[in-house]
Amino acid sequence: METLIVAVFIIGYFAITLEHTLKIDKLIPALAMMALLWSTISLYHIPVFEVDANVKKLVPSHLEEILLHHLGKTAEIVVFLLGAMTIIEIIDYFNGFFTIKNFIKTKSKKKLLWIFSILAFILSAIIDNLTATIVLITILQKVIPERNTRIWYAGLIIIAANAGGAWSPIGDVTTTMLWIGKKVTTIKLITYLLIPSIICFIIPISIATFLPPFKGNITHNFDETQETMNKNGSIILYLGLASIIFVPVFKTVTHLPPYVGMMFSLALVSAFAEILSSTKINITSIDDESDKAAAPSPIQKSLSKIELPSILFFLGILMSVGALESIGVLFSFAENLNSIFPNTDLVVILLGSTSAIIDNVPLVAASMGMFSQEINNPLWHFIAFSAGTGGSMLIIGSAAGVVAMGMEKIDFFWYLKKISWLALIGFLSGAFTFIMIRDFI
Repeated sequence: METLIVAVFIIGYFAITLEHTLKIDKLIPALAMMALLWSTISLYHIPVFEVDANVKKLVPSHLEEILLHHLGKTAEIVVFLLGAMTIIEIIDYFNGFFTIKNFIKTKSKKKLLWIFSILAFILSAIIDNLTATIVLITILQKVIPERNTRIWYAGLIIIAANAGGAWSPIGDVTTTMLWIGKKVTTIKLITYLLIPSIICFIIPISIATFLPPFKGNITHNFDETQETMNKNGSIILYLGLASIIFVPVFKTVTHLPPYVGMMFSLALVSAFAEILSSTKINITSIDDESDKAAAPSPIQKSLSKIELPSILFFLGILMSVGALESIGVLFSFAENLNSIFPNTDLVVILLGSTSAIIDNVPLVAASMGMFSQEINNPLWHFIAFSAGTGGSMLIIGSAAGVVAMGMEKIDFFWYLKKISWLALIGFLSGAFTFIMIRDFI
């Protein structure tokens, strides 16, 4: 029966990687895979286990207990992401991200490249690499009218955003998974990965400044579209970013799970949003006519724009990997992998390279079940770096790349030819830097 379960997972995983070819949302195979895996375990009474990290062995458990255990771990991530997504949508409701455009005054292509890259690196560490990419490409479209030039910037924004997301516990979904899963702590994550992440984006950007697309100046009126500014946009932007940054501080002080701090931050931002918007809060409809006349509150509007398909995808993937972990498959696979590749650095680099081809969320979820190293072991930090930055090597290898591909209609082979080699240099440079400095931390 274990063979059947592994086969179901491989088929489901394959369907997820062929999302664009099959023209079905990846949440569908993820949810179906989750249901089939746990149903098979239940119907055939397959023994389930829990990995005891202290003794590094499998301990027998009951199906209901282990299912609730994995659901609890998954729910922590899902609730955390729901809160973060809502705060981002509230900022967008007030057009707060447009405030960033006011800082861009230069017309030099090289300076613009550095400005957008540094913004991508910093913003992705705060609001995650996917959102940072969306925000900066939207601004990029206002600043650089020529698409052929703009897609070069978009490609390098992907590299910088993925590098920036790797060193922050809230900068990338996979890093957040490791953080919430108590594999890494905020301070140690930053200590281990900040320098490798900086190297990962600085070297490709430095090389790119010598390329023809970044020579000369652009011709554009920076005073255009100023009428779209919201008077409260800056307030909500700074408040929203500060509230997200506050979450790791909240966790450190209270020792509560990160989603509790995120819910507190969401409540704070929501309160200010309601006050600033001066709209009526309607939780239930009593007077239909008055409801129609009233504008939707920022919270209602923001919640309606959250990407629920992504949330359901995470649910399906994490619970599916939990099923494999529960029957001991991942534990056995890790032992075999360690016997074939005694050098774990090579395994992690291969993991990062693989994340350029297939989704890094299930890869990291699987690694969390495969390895039983203690919290803040360098292995977890190297996994965070590799999974976060390795996806930059292909445009379909990261969420930031996929969204940039959609927003700018970037061709897969154009990216492969023009940008992938820069991403590879950055990834290997950052990985080498990590290996060199980890023993001194």
